[in-house]
Amino acid sequence: MARLALLSVSNKTGIIDLARSLVEEFGFDIISSGGTAKTLKDAGIPVTKVSDYTGSPEILGGRVKTLHPRIHGGILARRDLEQDVKDLEDNQIRPIDLVVVNLYPFEQTIAKPGVTLADAVEQIDIGGPAMLRASSKNFAHLTVLCDPAQYDEYLQELRQNGSASLEFRQKCALKGFLHTASYDNAIAAYLADTQSEGLPETYTVSGTQIQPLRYGENPHQPAAWYQTGTKPTGWAAATKLQGKELSYNNLVDLEAARRIIAEFTASPAATIIKHTNPCGTAEAETIFDAYQKAFNADSTSAFGGIVALNRAIDAATATELTKTFLECVVAPSCDEEAKEILTKKGNVRVLILPDLLTGPKETVRAIAGGFLVQTADDIVADTAKWQVVTKRQPTPAELAELLFAWKVCKHVKSNAIVISKDRTTLGVGAGQMNRVGSAKIALEQAGEKTQGAFLASDGFFPFDDTVRTAAAAGITAIVQPGGSLRDKDSIKAADELGLLMLVTGVRHFLH
Repeated sequence: MARLALLSVSNKTGIIDLARSLVEEFGFDIISSGGTAKTLKDAGIPVTKVSDYTGSPEILGGRVKTLHPRIHGGILARRDLEQDVKDLEDNQIRPIDLVVVNLYPFEQTIAKPGVTLADAVEQIDIGGPAMLRASSKNFAHLTVLCDPAQYDEYLQELRQNGSASLEFRQKCALKGFLHTASYDNAIAAYLADTQSEGLPETYTVSGTQIQPLRYGENPHQPAAWYQTGTKPTGWAAATKLQGKELSYNNLVDLEAARRIIAEFTASPAATIIKHTNPCGTAEAETIFDAYQKAFNADSTSAFGGIVALNRAIDAATATELTKTFLECVVAPSCDEEAKEILTKKGNVRVLILPDLLTGPKETVRAIAGGFLVQTADDIVADTAKWQVVTKRQPTPAELAELLFAWKVCKHVKSNAIVISKDRTTLGVGAGQMNRVGSAKIALEQAGEKTQGAFLASDGFFPFDDTVRTAAAAGITAIVQPGGSLRDKDSIKAADELGLLMLVTGVRHFLH
């Protein structure tokens, strides 16, 4: 008896060529449902509709097609078990040797603007996952394919061996279970978003490997890059114009750069990242000036850095970018002349990411025995909600400068201190064990430029020592979250020393 294949796919890429090879080369009979059956019939390939094979019509507008004992009996039967074979014979069920299934495009549907809950629910596949799971479970006796990329490899198995090897079938079964797991995860995540603002009771992470990476943070650590969802977004959707393959550390730093540059939309801005911390960030009238200011803020640390720009790379900026060694540059677009200039530094990775603003809704961090999930720190600073706690009141220019420093400080590892002037970072103190230590590093880096400069702190001041250290260096204004039991000590010191101080009521610890 001819071998039997069941083909029922939403993504019809390659399905005609596969079906033709199955029939003409290997003598398969094919059963199929709905649109797949029509596609094969129109291509002149002999096919039996599932409804004709089962004797049961498609019902409920196509919701029920393959949920039938003649289908699932043929998939789940154990050919080496006498009772299973007898059950097939008694019920006139043919064993199925190949199941080719991929699922309704749920994630593509929910990605469309204005999609309704009813639209999304209608794209939840039922029969497809049932067949995938059943086929994957019974890999000892049949093959399941859920990705067009598997078709050629399966045909090669038949051409070389006459049938698919157990090793190949097991590999395909794993892919089948991963596919249904990812599909169910997407549905659950979507429904969770529609029902509550908090984090779900059960949180799952699913991704498809885009590419292996040379190594992780260090050469002895294997690593890979995964994409969430079926539609590339974020860095998976970026276009690399030139340069070497991205590394694990490149991608970590690029995300840090994206997060900080996303804070600045009104004016051209540039940031340079080293080890996830900004060593220079600036706003200006042009992107050329913004990059120059950011680079000059700490030209030593900028060497080998990651640059993010919130405007297109023009020829003048491209020329400046080629004057030093950089690991990566990312911008929303790049002029043609600029592209030509950048080729002079062929090893620098230049990426185009039009949507620099959209990031993940949650952050996930692994710990022993589990993981932690938190919503992203995407709160937008609102100076109208800040409180002036000193006698001295801010001018509009001072308030704008404090807002700039605050936005940068949000993206510096805690304890974080940022010194700025003229919308440019002058000194950055990151990741120290105490706030005074961070302040001293930032002030020392700024040097004589601290006269009349501004200071932002990601956490409150438990003592007045940071205020006094800042004032002694020439700082004129401070922004900090407030909330310490000793806030009054810092406020009193600021008033004594003639400083302006504002508290935001919001902190931004970055661990």
